[in-house]
Amino acid sequence: MSILFSPPPIISFPANPKNLSLFHNPKPVELSRVATAAAREVDTFTEKSSYLFELSATDADSLVDYDLKKIASIYKKKPLILLRRLFQIGTTFGWWFGSRYVDQLMERSDQMFQVRAAELRKILVELGPAYIKIAQAVSSRPDLIPPSYLDELSLLQDRITPFSNEAAFNTIEQELGSPIDELFSEISPEPVAAASLGQVYQARLRQSRQVVAVKVQRPGVQAAISLDILILHFVAGLIKIAGKFNTDLQAVVDEWASSLFRELDYKKEANNGLKFRQLYGGLPDVLVPYMYAEKTTRKVLTMQWVEGERLSEVKDLYLIEVGVYCSFSQLLENGFYHADPHPGNLFRTYDGKLAYIDFGMMGEFKEELREGFIEACLHLVNRDFDALAKDFVTLGFLPPTVEKEAVTKALTGVLQNAVSKGVQNISFGDLIGNLGTTMYKFKFQIPSYFSLVIRSLAVLEGIAIGADPNYKVLGSTYPWIAKKVLTDSSPKLKASLEALLYKEGVFRIDRLESLVTESLRARTDKALVKKQTEDRDSRVIIKEVLSFTLTEKGTFVREIMVQEFAKGLDALGLATLDSFTSAVATSIPFASSSVSSLTEEDIINLRTFQRLMLLLSGHQRRESFNGEVKEGSPYATEETPLVFYQLASVQDILPILSVIPELPPEVQQQLLLLPGDLAGRLISRSIARTIRRIFL
Repeated sequence: MSILFSPPPIISFPANPKNLSLFHNPKPVELSRVATAAAREVDTFTEKSSYLFELSATDADSLVDYDLKKIASIYKKKPLILLRRLFQIGTTFGWWFGSRYVDQLMERSDQMFQVRAAELRKILVELGPAYIKIAQAVSSRPDLIPPSYLDELSLLQDRITPFSNEAAFNTIEQELGSPIDELFSEISPEPVAAASLGQVYQARLRQSRQVVAVKVQRPGVQAAISLDILILHFVAGLIKIAGKFNTDLQAVVDEWASSLFRELDYKKEANNGLKFRQLYGGLPDVLVPYMYAEKTTRKVLTMQWVEGERLSEVKDLYLIEVGVYCSFSQLLENGFYHADPHPGNLFRTYDGKLAYIDFGMMGEFKEELREGFIEACLHLVNRDFDALAKDFVTLGFLPPTVEKEAVTKALTGVLQNAVSKGVQNISFGDLIGNLGTTMYKFKFQIPSYFSLVIRSLAVLEGIAIGADPNYKVLGSTYPWIAKKVLTDSSPKLKASLEALLYKEGVFRIDRLESLVTESLRARTDKALVKKQTEDRDSRVIIKEVLSFTLTEKGTFVREIMVQEFAKGLDALGLATLDSFTSAVATSIPFASSSVSSLTEEDIINLRTFQRLMLLLSGHQRRESFNGEVKEGSPYATEETPLVFYQLASVQDILPILSVIPELPPEVQQQLLLLPGDLAGRLISRSIARTIRRIFL
């Protein structure tokens, strides 16, 4: 639920609470249209669905946590309520779909589009929180929902007709155990925001004088949600059977229902908010409001007041990047993530920070699944579809018995074109859409744990698309994934990186180049977000690459690079010796031409060495150098390419040497150790080669 952007009118409680006065703020109140609507009409959810509230205190108290069997046992004793709800849902949606069908028959669909969108919103409000929550999930996808429907459904995020203030204030007093004037010195006379589960008032704590938001749960909401979930669970089972879905739709409903029940417990939400603040409140330009746990119960939540504008309305691309980084930290670093990031829950504060609101719906992403997801992203971007098929088994999308070769072939056909456009152009939504047929054919399942992850990513991309139609959340997240893979100490990710960089023992320098280049785009600095990594000064890139490879986090990658450098220097030494021998032989009359001692492996190592130098010197790989080996040369390459190797290496090392004085002392110290390490590896290679040539 979102919080009001400008201060509302306030009820002030003076020392003598008998004399209450109302102070009106001249600024317009954003929810005035909701308050006006409340004056005109009764809360339609209460009016149309109040029969759902008729649960005994014992039944209501037993529904603290999601338990389908317990819900079923309660409503088994109330068959008339169940039948009445089924009749209400069937007739309500039946009338709406029937109206749409008549519009098509009368060829007036376009003219009635706006009208039907408004009717759908009213229907969802009448049916209550469960249906509103579903609508909120799709209202953040402008690429999937027509504009008219998007505008109407977006009103469900925090502009639902509020319930009565009397009921709200009574709930506050009953839950917090004190008269309202003893708790607050001021409180707004009308809610400043109203959503599906509750509504918010602005208040000032009497003791600390802090301005707070007080969220009060909507009466009867738990009874309504429990019955609707029971119905949705049953319908999901019928759809799976009738539609022959591979995914366990009932498990998906259970996962969503569990998170929804947790959202109904404001004590859990306060704890979630405190944990979220601890994990992510320190990120640059991220604001997480403070939770007042001592003023919070299951039905009343008190939190720090936040003022700002919806992120979806200001189109701040920098804050969207901040949101992407924060989402990466949530999903792939700590595994504790905001599972309901709809536009009403993300704000741009007036001092330019990204504020998260509403911590009722959170998700947990286990470490092994996080690592599996990272591996899948790596294999997708690098078009390793064979490994991607195995990732899908690891993540639980495919059964272990699936024919992996057939899956690999299918994935290649479906995803090849999407990935060929480059990681920055990969759309998360398009990937899901393209996989549709393949998912059905090979019995793909969407694990229940993953449904909230998909929703979180899809909603975030939907918000970003509103600001930039070409925005791709995977393209913006991948730099952080690349950086994590290059720096993480996880044995599993280290093994994945090694498998990615080596194929049949051959080092794939292009993949290291790609990972390092992408990792350099992982930044949230305001001045640099607007500027592409490729356009930055090469000295900055050199310092970043060296600082990364020479720190503790870069130890694993440094070991790989030093090893490949040693191979390249060894090959360069052999090539230089061959060149000298060839030159001497040609100067002696009647001398036979010398035979090169370079092997095909040495040629590959020589190319890798050149590209490593280019990478460290902050340059892209030179297109003029194609790395091909010419036939008929003394050592599988002409003397000119050798000179090119030598001169280019000298030219490339000069910029590296020039930035060394600017590096931190600990990085310089680590750099001084490299020559000795390289020398030791070169000596080991020379001894091993000599032994091979003597005895083999």
